[in-house]
Amino acid sequence: MAENKKILIIDDEPDAIAFSEAMLSELGDFEIETAINGLEGLQKAEVVKPDLIILDVQMPVMNGFQVFKELKKKEATDTIPVIMLTGIATTTGLRYDAKDMGITLGSEPDAYIDKPVEPEEFHKTVSAILGL
Repeated sequence: MAENKKILIIDDEPDAIAFSEAMLSELGDFEIETAINGLEGLQKAEVVKPDLIILDVQMPVMNGFQVFKELKKKEATDTIPVIMLTGIATTTGLRYDAKDMGITLGSEPDAYIDKPVEPEEFHKTVSAILGL
């Protein structure tokens, strides 16, 4: 059941956070925490121990790839599912997917979604990961 599920959104863009929150509200009543940079997100993940992390890639202080790598190194956070939600393909022309991340970082995120995000894909992905 969605009620008691905690989700941490790590993104430096307020509009992206608002979008994720709106999409999540259509799926259920979650406890949502947010962080505006990678370091803050990493610290919150250790304290909050969310059921899911939605993680942007391009952020100040620590980018999403660095955050993901650190999450997987720590016993307190290594099993938390992560959805990489990013516009990196739009801004740089580089395309990544979960498999590419696994090769590069040694571990794959649970999902990798390019921005602009299709609401149906977002809902389907979150529902599958959280077992809704």
